[in-house]
This record gives sequence, C-alpha cells and structure tokens, in this order.
Amino acid sequence: MTNQRLRVLILGGYGTFGGRLARLLGDEPRLELVIAGRSAAKADAFCTALPAGGAKASGAVLDRDDDSLGKVLERLAPNVVVDASGPFQVYGERPYRVVEAALAVGANYLDLADGSAFVRGISQFDSAAKALDRFVLAGVSTFPVLDAAVVRYLARDLASVRTIEAGVAPAPRASVGRNVIDAIAAYAGKAVPLRREGGERAGSALIETRKRTIAPPGCVPLESRTFSLVDVPDLTLLTELWPEVESVWVGAAPVPAVWHACLRSFARLVRSGLLRSLTPLAPLMHGAMSWLAWGERRGGMFVAIEGAAVDGTRIARSWHLLAEGDDGALIPSMAAEIVIRNVLEGRSPRPGARPALRELELRDYMPALTRRAVFCGERGSALQTRDVPLYRRLLGSAWHVLPEPIRLIHGATATKSAGGRAQVVGAANWAGRLVARVFGFPAEADAVFVRVTFERANGVETWRREFGAQRLTSVQYAGKGRYEGLLCERFGPVVIGLALVVEPGRLRLLVRRWSVFGVPLPRWLAPRGDAFELEEAGRFRFYVDIGLPLIGRLVTYSGHLDAYP
Repeated sequence: MTNQRLRVLILGGYGTFGGRLARLLGDEPRLELVIAGRSAAKADAFCTALPAGGAKASGAVLDRDDDSLGKVLERLAPNVVVDASGPFQVYGERPYRVVEAALAVGANYLDLADGSAFVRGISQFDSAAKALDRFVLAGVSTFPVLDAAVVRYLARDLASVRTIEAGVAPAPRASVGRNVIDAIAAYAGKAVPLRREGGERAGSALIETRKRTIAPPGCVPLESRTFSLVDVPDLTLLTELWPEVESVWVGAAPVPAVWHACLRSFARLVRSGLLRSLTPLAPLMHGAMSWLAWGERRGGMFVAIEGAAVDGTRIARSWHLLAEGDDGALIPSMAAEIVIRNVLEGRSPRPGARPALRELELRDYMPALTRRAVFCGERGSALQTRDVPLYRRLLGSAWHVLPEPIRLIHGATATKSAGGRAQVVGAANWAGRLVARVFGFPAEADAVFVRVTFERANGVETWRREFGAQRLTSVQYAGKGRYEGLLCERFGPVVIGLALVVEPGRLRLLVRRWSVFGVPLPRWLAPRGDAFELEEAGRFRFYVDIGLPLIGRLVTYSGHLDAYP
C-alpha cells in the first residue's frame, strides 16, 4: 500500500453517477475529492453530506463548455480527472474538451461515457497521453468494462466466440440522471451500428426487443423482462477482442412495462419520420421516470455467449447478476472506483488513450460487489442436458454450495428412494381440511413413516411420497417462458413455479408463479407458507408448510430422510 495522496476531480460530482462514485470512494482517507459542477451551492452541499473521517472533499465550479475550463483545472491541479457528466452522445463540436484540458495540466483522465462514437474516438489521444506518461480511458462503466470482463470469464476455455448478448434491468426506483435520459432521447428510434451475421450492420435503437429472465443461480430470479436495443460501445468494440464474433446485442429493460412500451412507441415514431427526435421530450421522460416507479425493488444484468470448444462442441454460457434495493445503481460507477483505488495502490493503468475494454477482470469486481447486496453466478450448457439432475441444472454454480445430504437426495440421475419419519400437522379449519383432502395431503400424525421415490426420466422428476398408507404425487420440471429460471411442480391441474434459493446450510423454495388448468393466476392468491431443506447432524431434513389466502394452513409436515443406495 502506498502513502501517496491522490487528488481526483469528478466533473458532475454531485450528479447521479458522479455522486455515486464519490460515495463509493468516500471512505478512503488518502483521497482528495474535488466535486465539480456548474453550481457551487450544490457542490458544497454534497461535500458536507459525505461521511467524516474518509476522503477530504471540496467543491469547485467547473463548466465543461466554458473557455475557463483549462485555467480552472490548472488551479485545481488534479492527479485524475473523471468526467461523469454527459450526455456523451451530444457533446457538440468539441466533444473532447475535458480530455484536452486534463492532458494540458498533466492529469490522468477517465470517463463513464456510454456513447459509442465518443468511446471509439478516444484513441486519437494515444500518442499525446503516452508522451506525458498518462492514461486516458473512456467508457469506464458497466458497458463496456464489466461486460467485456464477463465475456472473457465465460469464454475462458473456448476456441471461439460466435454470439454475445447482454442486458441491464434497472430497479424501478433507481435514480436515472437527466443526462442519461437526454442520451436515450437522442438515439431512440435511430440506427445504431452493431455486429450482426458476421458483418457491420445497423439496428433500430429501443425498437428491437428480446425477452429474457435474469436468474442468478440460487437466487429468486427477476420477473421476465423485455429488453430493447440500446446504443452502447460494446456493440462494436467487443469485436476488437473477439474478431470472429458473428453478432453482438445489448439491451435495457426499464420498468414498469407500460413505461417501456410507451418509450418504444415513441421510438417507432422517430423511425417512421413522424418525429425527428425524442430530445424535445426528454424533460417529460425524466419526469415520468420519477413517478412511474412501481414493481420489485430489485435490478440486475445478464451476459450470455455462444461459442465453440477446441473440439468444435457448441457451448452456451451465461452470467447473471441480481442487486437488491438500491445497490444496483452503484454498479455503473464501480469500474471507475476500482481503477482509482488501483492507482492508490500503485497499479495505475498503462499510459495511453483507449476504450477501457481490458482494464479490469471479473475478479477485480468481486470485492466491490460482495460488499453490497449483489449476487451473481454462471449458468452453462454443460449443465442443461437431461442427463444432469434437475436441481443441479437449475442451481448451476450454486449447486456445490449445498450441504452434502441435500446434494445426495437431489443428485441421482436414476430412480431412487429415501425413507425416514415425519410429523404432520393438519389443516387449521374445515375449509382447509376439504382442500387438503382434494389434493391428497397427509393426515395429522405425531410420527409417521415416510418414503419418497424419485423417478427421473427425460429431465423430469416424479415424486411419489408415502406417509404411512397415504400417497401424494407431484411432477417437477424446469420452467420455460414465463416460468424460466424456476422449478415447476405440478399437482394435477395446478402448477407452482418455485424459486430455488440457496441460503447458508439450506435450500429454500419460494412460490413465484402459479396457474390452474394453464390459466395464470395472481401471486397474492397463490399457495403460501414456507418450505426448505437443510442438513442437521449429517442428515437430510425437510420442512413444508402449505396454506391458502383466506383459508389458512392446509398442511405442515417436517422430518428427515435417509437416501437408500
């Protein structure tokens, strides 16, 4: 660890992404943060709100379009200039004024740019940056830094990568800065360059869509969302790392769905020529984002690739990230945080100017991600064949975290039985007893012999439960479509979609969807209760509680099973 102090000027430092970067760095006492923007009052107020005992913070008035830009930077003498203002898609005739001014005072530079043309054009400063022994990095954000790092991780042992697809799904209450809305409004409905069918093509921004589910292994997946094509540097830059790639596609899935649908409709008006641009509507769009904020307070992203192994075998892999609460909003600023902390530790990026495609690996992100309520994991085609046990397929990389008795019960590929004893508590009232009888739930008993036979065929499991003389049968399989990422369990005409959630020492099953005779029904009417499996004294134990709204408990049973050889 070095003892040097580093002065970092953040342009747009009290804005959405600049402010988040300042907060991420705020615990580092070796930093001097200069929070710069057009308003001295806002900059000073932001500095005052930062926690004491960490980075030293001060405000500064700085306008990127003002002729005094260079003089102000010379007076402030930063070691690193971070441009977190934007929108980078509409920076005018001199889009690189801040880059030029930073190099003129001998400062390093990085930005959080998401504009494809801006990021690609940064290389024109390569010679100047090398001559000064300084680094100039563009696009130091989720796209392309985290995206490229994940693709490298997924392609770690592949001979080639053929397709790359990624998407970000922000939480409904995630604050989106006005500059982001201005950027979206500028390119909505217009042609954006991308790689498709092995050549340079153009896609229609916000109009092209794909339906995907973000489902990190062992977590409750996000609801399936519609992703719309967005203009990000990855669409063309990733071909520098994988020249053989045939297609690259990146989308965003804002919520609620009605807002996203309206946005796509306006984008179609631009494509048809009825509107020249959505830029005049940007203030209205930003306001709508503020009050159209309902839904799960969770967000995430996914990256999926298809490629070939050395022997030519087709391989498909994906990486999923889920962020609870407001922590997902910090991820776009994490790449800049990590780079700056690396500089403090004497690991500065090499001199020169370039898009930040190769600056970080996925392992560099993990300390920053694990400090937050962020969960991620990999799914792969090697686990998607029907020869792999159902639960292992669904859990992906989270499978190995489970205790051994749980893996032993769920890990067989052929028919297997297990036996033990259970305690059964019956329904809470006459209505519950009637429903329980219809479904064949076991009768109340203090201690009853229980035997479960798992019949496995073609990726589907039939569970035959025997509680003494009573039998309860269900069929389990991997969900598709609106049930993607879930374990589906069918009891006659009723299908329950369950999330397999890995917790310390246990596997919990949570109801996420359900239907009767194929008709989807609202979740608030779904069966409820608790169900989990765990290890206790080296033995597999289970607990299942099933109830219905307005009716109450139908049955609760718990006990242990010992797998038969």
